[in-house]
Amino acid sequence: MGQRRSIFVLTCLVFGFAFLYGPILSLIVYSFNESKLVSVWAGFSTKWYGELIQNEQILSAAFLSLRIAFITACIAVTLGTMAGMALARYGRFRGRTLFTGLITGPLVMPDVIIGISLLLLFVTSAEWLGIPGSRGMPTIIIAHATFCLAYVAVIVQSRLSSVDVSIEEAALDLGARPWKVFFTITLPIIAPALVAGWLLSFTLSLDDLVIASFVSGPGSSTLPMVVFSKVRLGVSPMINALATIIVAIVTVAVVIAGVLMHRAENRRQADIQQALARAGYQ
Repeated sequence: MGQRRSIFVLTCLVFGFAFLYGPILSLIVYSFNESKLVSVWAGFSTKWYGELIQNEQILSAAFLSLRIAFITACIAVTLGTMAGMALARYGRFRGRTLFTGLITGPLVMPDVIIGISLLLLFVTSAEWLGIPGSRGMPTIIIAHATFCLAYVAVIVQSRLSSVDVSIEEAALDLGARPWKVFFTITLPIIAPALVAGWLLSFTLSLDDLVIASFVSGPGSSTLPMVVFSKVRLGVSPMINALATIIVAIVTVAVVIAGVLMHRAENRRQADIQQALARAGYQ
């Protein structure tokens, strides 16, 4: 019975991974296709990577998307951490229900609704206050940070909910100021959650198409917008090459982040064991 169950679980695991990563592997393979037709293999070639490097439109859109994603992730982590700490540490306060709804609203709201509402906000603000002067990179950053901070707030709140509050209270009782407690105790504990939130915000911003289409302006087309406009005329192996490079970069970043988080967690566990050993020795 146990062997049959293990075979069934292994089969489900294989089919699951094949379903998830099979299309990505085929995309990587066909990025080295000689033919212009992505469905016809005509031999191994790397010419599409050369054409991709020479394509100014895609390169400028890629650099713009990377800048937007980086700034968005930093803003989302900063604001999301504040929101998460307010929800996890300040208990019941007046307006908590409304505040929680405003924070978690972007998680369940369709991207179309968020895009239209932000577009109306920017248009109205430009008419009444003259800000922003035109839609472009700043409006995309504001729009992306609006829904990315919701994910960071949920991650930080979940992490703080599992942290023993007595550690922070003991530091306060010993005379440490709140900001000292945060940077010395709280921040190292929630650092993995902040890294996870930053990476998630970066990925969501880099991947967004719908919201950016509403709030962008002339000359501020992001990479997903350019790719979408090109694939409407047919998928080119150059797009496959671009996707392969993105997959490689993301894979390397995830591996590095995983290794750093694993080492940080090992150091934290070692410090805890040393502290317990010293306390038992004393």
